[in-house]
Amino acid sequence: MGLFTKFFSGLKKTQSKLSTEIRRIVTRSPKLTEDDIEELEAALLSTDMGFAVTERVVEAVRKTYESSGGQAGSVLEVAQAEVEACLGGDSGRLAKRDGLTVVSLVGVNGAGKTTTAAKLAHRVKSDGSSPVLAACDTFRAAAIEQLNLWGERLDIPVVSSSYGADPASIAHDAANSAIGKGSDYLFIDTAGRLHTKHNLMRELEKLHRVIGEQVDGAPHETLLVIDASIGMNALSQAREFNKSVPLTGLVITKLDGTAKGGMVVAIQHELDLPVKFIGLGEQPDDLQPFSPAEYARALFFDE
Repeated sequence: MGLFTKFFSGLKKTQSKLSTEIRRIVTRSPKLTEDDIEELEAALLSTDMGFAVTERVVEAVRKTYESSGGQAGSVLEVAQAEVEACLGGDSGRLAKRDGLTVVSLVGVNGAGKTTTAAKLAHRVKSDGSSPVLAACDTFRAAAIEQLNLWGERLDIPVVSSSYGADPASIAHDAANSAIGKGSDYLFIDTAGRLHTKHNLMRELEKLHRVIGEQVDGAPHETLLVIDASIGMNALSQAREFNKSVPLTGLVITKLDGTAKGGMVVAIQHELDLPVKFIGLGEQPDDLQPFSPAEYARALFFDE
């Protein structure tokens, strides 16, 4: 399955809602009225695209509509181009350094960190690198078992301990193991925590401090995993996490189950944090590197 096909399939709910609404609005009259503009804004905002991006897209659409005589296709193409411009360049790649590269997955409960850690490990293994997984979520019921099951399924070593163990200690042991094996990547699955719980954020800072003392510059990637269904609420999450543990990028999960696909555009545009990967399904290969061009196209056009 090609990348655009995966994007289209995962964004079907958003695309169907957005393109249908835009076509309906721009084809019903030879001139866009103020009511039409408000409806366009509402259609874009309903996908959680954010005010800044919405205003930019609407203004570009207005100009194109007036010069093209109301061709819906050209309007959608302009909307696509504006969204792509807001997303910036391709960012769907992990850092890679000589020796061990440490990637920490952070976020709130239920965002999909454990699954994302496993899928990222699978991706680098498929590319010829050797990964290790660290089960540092010692609080959530079944989190350790879940990561161990992924490890067995994907034939990737997992370093874990018992529930209630110190996450920083597990990360330390996992780094020792990865270094001893000559592994290329260590993916750390951290416990879910609300960004408003300062004691838990301090614990995350400790884990990063410990791993940084053991591996120079670690973590080399700190990826915030966000559930797409929460829409624009992800902005506050990203801002607060970034204050405690500087983020290097975002992973947006569960995009296949929401009509709020515009939130990816809003977050990247407003926070200037690159979206590195997006989750478009349950299978290991359904975590895809983010491509602004393909994503923007899949927001407005079907196959």
